[in-house]
Amino acid sequence: FESFKGCWSYVGRQDGGQYISLQKDGCMFHGTVQHEVLHALGFNHEQVRSDRDDYVQILFENIEDEYKFAFEKKNTNNLGTPYDFYSVMEYHNYAFSKNGKPTIVARRDPSLRIGNAMEMSVNDITRTNKLYQCGVSLQKSHLKEKNLVLDGK
Repeated sequence: FESFKGCWSYVGRQDGGQYISLQKDGCMFHGTVQHEVLHALGFNHEQVRSDRDDYVQILFENIEDEYKFAFEKKNTNNLGTPYDFYSVMEYHNYAFSKNGKPTIVARRDPSLRIGNAMEMSVNDITRTNKLYQCGVSLQKSHLKEKNLVLDGK
């Protein structure tokens, strides 16, 4: 973990080490930290899922040019889980808007506010357990525990 500029991590393990940037002023929120750790564990943004067009519409005309790449659909392994509007990996409706208009809208309800997760959703936890074949499943209640141990520290 480093305090570089911005909140970011590469997706999946990187050769030579894995940086997770959490800028001190702006990134130190549960949901943001969980989002970047999930990237490091191999998870993409929700809005790039291979089945996303069934659930959301991406309004590329409203996205700042330098961020359009973050909305491009990918061939993803969705681990048998449904699209999750409440995932910490989902961008909010106006993410990277260049004109104040929405960049992502839910197809079933265009007024649905998405991408405002403050912590991992049940689906985020389910996917992590499935991908890493956890013998003991992480539960939503564990997210509230104060004494979690990372790397033995």
